[in-house]
Amino acid sequence: MEKIVIALGGNALQTKGSAPTAECQLETVKRICEKIADISCKGYEVAIVHGNGPQIGRILLASESANDVTPAMPFDVCGAMSQGYIGYHIQQALKYALSVRNKNCPVLTVATQVVVDEKDPGFTNPTKPIGPFYSEEEALVLQKEKGYTMKEDAGRGWRRVVASPIPKRIVEIGAIKNLWSSSIVISCGGGGIPVIEKMDGTLQGVPAVIDKDFAAELLAEQVDADVLMILTEVEKVAINWGKENQQNLDHMSLKEAAGYVEAGQFAPGSMLPKVEAAMKFARTYPDKKAIITSLDKAIDALEGKTGTVITF
Repeated sequence: MEKIVIALGGNALQTKGSAPTAECQLETVKRICEKIADISCKGYEVAIVHGNGPQIGRILLASESANDVTPAMPFDVCGAMSQGYIGYHIQQALKYALSVRNKNCPVLTVATQVVVDEKDPGFTNPTKPIGPFYSEEEALVLQKEKGYTMKEDAGRGWRRVVASPIPKRIVEIGAIKNLWSSSIVISCGGGGIPVIEKMDGTLQGVPAVIDKDFAAELLAEQVDADVLMILTEVEKVAINWGKENQQNLDHMSLKEAAGYVEAGQFAPGSMLPKVEAAMKFARTYPDKKAIITSLDKAIDALEGKTGTVITF
């Protein structure tokens, strides 16, 4: 059976236009898990990595807003909280979706720490969008009053951006490997809880959000996955996005993908990390592939009918 690591974006876990409540997220997750259950029942071995950009942003907002009552939660703790409640929603919904398909398979979440380099340039150049979208006027007010770094996010509005270092090591990888053959494991949620390794071997949380696409790629490497599948809102990666000459891509070689990245074809914080993570996997495993597609086209993409495939 082919082993697949599926990366789900944090935005995909929320219903567009709805209030960002836990109930709305759970309903959206239920629909997502129907598709993941279909993939599992096709005979694929599946592991799940999810994003947490909107969710951790809201947790931070709530924590910081309550600062006059209780101290604000540390950034890494907020990341752990997002892992817990998003993982819980996926566990609940996926377990049910599998059971109605007569597949009895445990689904569980591993609270995952991911080691980063404390000298990573991401700490001095924040790029990871988190939290809700704002107008430019609202963003400028937040930047002035709260000291946030705000950037425009791929034409969708303005968002707070935070440090996003590159993941180096998954601390709980041994447990994830041990669980693989008997369970569907949700791990590296939100890219993993970012930690640095001290000289004495202890781990210390740091204020950052690791990009879930890079964390999923690292997981795919370490579990020797056959496919890295990055699910997003579009069926295929495109160049000249939103223009009259937009071109949807069925396939990209590493050389072609590098050329498009160099030309600035992919938006930072949006499609760019997805393409770069896919490139890294294809570069590491020339005989394997990375796929970028939408959730509703995932099975078709696995069968070679659609999606954008990145290979060596």
